[in-house]
Amino acid sequence: MGKNGLSIKAVYPGTFDPVHFGHLNLMERAAAIFDELVVAVYDHRVPTKSVFFSTRERVALIEEALDGAPNIKVQRFGGLVVEFAQEIGAQVIVRGLRVFSDFEFEFRFALANQRLAPEIEIVNFMTREQHTFLSGTTVREIASFGGDVSSMVPENVAIALKNKYLADEIDHDRPVTLRD
Repeated sequence: MGKNGLSIKAVYPGTFDPVHFGHLNLMERAAAIFDELVVAVYDHRVPTKSVFFSTRERVALIEEALDGAPNIKVQRFGGLVVEFAQEIGAQVIVRGLRVFSDFEFEFRFALANQRLAPEIEIVNFMTREQHTFLSGTTVREIASFGGDVSSMVPENVAIALKNKYLADEIDHDRPVTLRD
């Protein structure tokens, strides 16, 4: 509870493509501080960034990895993060800092969102040292070459990556016919 006796809701937005142990650690830590955490999975309706897993797949992978954490909800969103936070009644936006170069981006993100919605606070969590190298791009690249990502992602995500890359490999190896 906040000092005014009200429940504090936070939103942790991201692409989570795929969710990895760094994301999950941040979710757990934020959920320990805030009364409710909404993990907001960005729905790329406008393809500004290509994604490997669909929004539906990313939501399902996160929900399964969280295994019913009581005060964490997973929800898709599109548009501005501050508008989504306002829609769901969140007072805080949670962000993660992995490496020093993240700071400049997050600083600009915070200032822009403060301008749009001054009532919403931005809280940045420093990553744990063991997760500083993790990124969705790194995980996808290793998995694409058949590398072992089990130390980087939960088992359900490792299986989903393997299955998706195997399916992609099968599709590319299939002979093309005139009907294609």
